[in-house]
Amino acid sequence: MKLEVTNLPEVDGMSSLTLKQFQDQVSELLLRHRSLLDVLSKFQQSGAAANRSVVKSITECGCIQVNAAKQEYHPEMTLNEAKDVLGTHVTGHLCEQCIEVVSSELGRNLFYMSALSNILDVNLEQVVENESKKCTTLGLFNMS
Repeated sequence: MKLEVTNLPEVDGMSSLTLKQFQDQVSELLLRHRSLLDVLSKFQQSGAAANRSVVKSITECGCIQVNAAKQEYHPEMTLNEAKDVLGTHVTGHLCEQCIEVVSSELGRNLFYMSALSNILDVNLEQVVENESKKCTTLGLFNMS
């Protein structure tokens, strides 16, 4: 069985791929897991795999470490003071191999997020735009 895929963006010559183009590409490529339940479970599974790849960067490779403790945030802090005090709990940087693995898993997760969006007729560009507007409007109050 020959599968002909059309209307896919040429990625090699492009400086960037839009979310709309990627969402359209996913729509063209997704043959298996077209049911909502299949896509939901694959989206969750790919999220777990992304999390696991970060954990393996810590526990197997060791290129990053987690040094976690209570973050000392006080409501009277200014934004700049809070940025100086609050941290990510991560030290080190992902090595080349770990960046490759984490990026691959995040890409797979994005694929299934796009598939879920397609099934539910949700435009990811609009989602990002709406979230950006919310961030701009709510500023620090957007933190939940």
